[in-house]
Amino acid sequence: MYFCKIMKKIAHMAFLLFLQAVSLHAQVDTAAVYSDRTDTLSTAVATGEGPGNYLSKYKDMRTEVITAAGLCKMACCNLAESFENSASVTVGYSDAVTGARQIRLLGLSGTYTQMLDENRPVMRGLASPFGLNYVPGQWLSSIQIAKGAPSVINGVESITGQINMERRKPTDEVPLFVNASFMSDTKADLNLASSLQLGNDGKWSTVILGHVSGNFKSFDMNGDGFYDEPRQLQVNLANRWLYFDPDGVQVRFGVRFLRDGRNGGQTDSKGWLSDIINQSLNAYLKVGVPLNEDNSRNIAFVGDFNDYTMDSNFGYRENKVLPFTAYNGTQLSGFANLLYQDQTWEAHHFTLGLSAMYDHYNELLDRSVFAQAIRNGRIKTNLLDLGIFGEYTFHAGDSFSAIAGLRGDWYNSDGKFRVSPRLTLKYNPVDQLVIRFNGGRGLRYACPVVDNIGVLSTGKTYYSSHNYVDGTSGRTPLFESHPLEDAWVFGGNVTAYLPFGVGDNTYISFDYFRTQFKDQLITDYDAFPGVIDFYILSGRSYTNTYQLDFSVEPVKRFTVTATFRYTDARVSLLNGGLQERPMTSRYKGVLNLQYATNLNRWIFDFTASVNGPCRLYGFMNGGKGGQSEVYPLLYAQVTHRMKGWDIYIGGENLTNFKQKNPIIGVENPSLRDFDASCIWGPLMGIKGYIGIRVTLWKKA
Repeated sequence: MYFCKIMKKIAHMAFLLFLQAVSLHAQVDTAAVYSDRTDTLSTAVATGEGPGNYLSKYKDMRTEVITAAGLCKMACCNLAESFENSASVTVGYSDAVTGARQIRLLGLSGTYTQMLDENRPVMRGLASPFGLNYVPGQWLSSIQIAKGAPSVINGVESITGQINMERRKPTDEVPLFVNASFMSDTKADLNLASSLQLGNDGKWSTVILGHVSGNFKSFDMNGDGFYDEPRQLQVNLANRWLYFDPDGVQVRFGVRFLRDGRNGGQTDSKGWLSDIINQSLNAYLKVGVPLNEDNSRNIAFVGDFNDYTMDSNFGYRENKVLPFTAYNGTQLSGFANLLYQDQTWEAHHFTLGLSAMYDHYNELLDRSVFAQAIRNGRIKTNLLDLGIFGEYTFHAGDSFSAIAGLRGDWYNSDGKFRVSPRLTLKYNPVDQLVIRFNGGRGLRYACPVVDNIGVLSTGKTYYSSHNYVDGTSGRTPLFESHPLEDAWVFGGNVTAYLPFGVGDNTYISFDYFRTQFKDQLITDYDAFPGVIDFYILSGRSYTNTYQLDFSVEPVKRFTVTATFRYTDARVSLLNGGLQERPMTSRYKGVLNLQYATNLNRWIFDFTASVNGPCRLYGFMNGGKGGQSEVYPLLYAQVTHRMKGWDIYIGGENLTNFKQKNPIIGVENPSLRDFDASCIWGPLMGIKGYIGIRVTLWKKA
């Protein structure tokens, strides 16, 4: 009832905002303020036209682009639901109770992928488990997925690659955009966006973004006594500004507020329950100043501040009887980047810079389970990364380019200075062939519990068999620290453009990447019975990833895209030595078909995927271990477009495949055998949805 009342109130407020925005539409200055602009901001908006996914021909790195059209292919309520057409990125659940989603890129957890919000590092630390759920899909204009070791400019936390999100721009001439959808599982989603250009000189513009989502009811479709998804309510508000001076000075800044509450667990209100409240306040500033008339030399500053709080409780709430786990944490983060760029010569570009990344963690772990009691009190950790970097880019016309970057970082955790080189090469021997190579070093601080959020939904004992860290009060277990992980990645890509199909974007592409760790946090479920062991890698850990992509438009307005990815992931564990990395899918294949009628009045989209098996933990499958099932997924959507209106209807997981018995030990959550974190497949069956998009364009 509480959630229903809140959802009704928010829906009422959203309707009032809709009416207010319509009234603002009549007052917007209709002067054509962008006709003489020379900046690089895109004034395009999400209209659902053009290819949904494609490999960029012109990017130096192997980059997959999900366009505005691709973000409209499915419900795409949030970022986690935007990768179903991609074999590069695999999305799954972290556990069976919290609704947290995680991605995998190059066969490794999404914590090794650097998430960027218009080139600002985001979703770090405490924000990583639920961050994908907090980016509304309809707030975005595109997503770029770059594999490998990208530029050193934004740090070296990118080990397997970067995913950069481009938001709706203040310069979009759309005073009002509304997207609303409703799913068969009672999840409702509402997005508002309003881009306004202020004054006659066009120097100031702003975009206001609003989002609210939640489900009115939770279900237990498999009858195990646990809700399949938690009851959830999210409110997300943002305001972004741009100041552009004709002399070339640009200032961008913005703020965002987020609050998300979710309640899951057993359907019995006195049983094993999970309660999570996440709150975030983010602010950023970007300033660019030209140093000469043509802006070939300039300086730029990027600053970002984030205050993130996570309060979570798992287990029996009443009197905190066994088992009970509370994890409460606050993370204050600051990021600053100062850059000097010189593009005076057409073929030679230089970038020099200084950066700082600071994180203050204040964490509390209170845990009482079958064989363990932990009361660590408040652990406060200050992590500082000071960096200096340089990057040189050489372009020999359109046939060859090279980007060589070198970065040095000082980490206060051990007081050491580390050097990270990165190199990207691109060669076009002929216009129809692109060859790329990329490699470099990556470093990141781990958050043992939060990076593996599913460990909170178990009755197992936490343990550090070795690799303790020295704290002020003596030896501290590794799961209460933030160890530094160190890895190298290298690989390449060959793309051939073929002379058939409509247009010139028929291609076949093959890429290979290898990631190898020097230091890695291992979260081992199989070291000892009933124990989750946290330790630093003492052997080898690597992944080899192979992927084949093909895209063609055989006839006008009909596109066919097929991808297949194979992953060989190995890791040395305490018991068993080098072995296949558990819970890592070996392969994934995706086929997407889209047809649009003349003028895109009707758009028909169909996606099929096959998901390969993974090695299960030894205690799964009744203690037999083994491997998971191979399973297919089907998605379909039909969109009807009218002037300023889109109406769409679709379905997800049309094969109705669900992981059987996703929660181990569900009969008695009080025992240490209880484990809701061993997820390899879908938790929900068939879901249908209907939605509407309304766009009010600025009048000419």
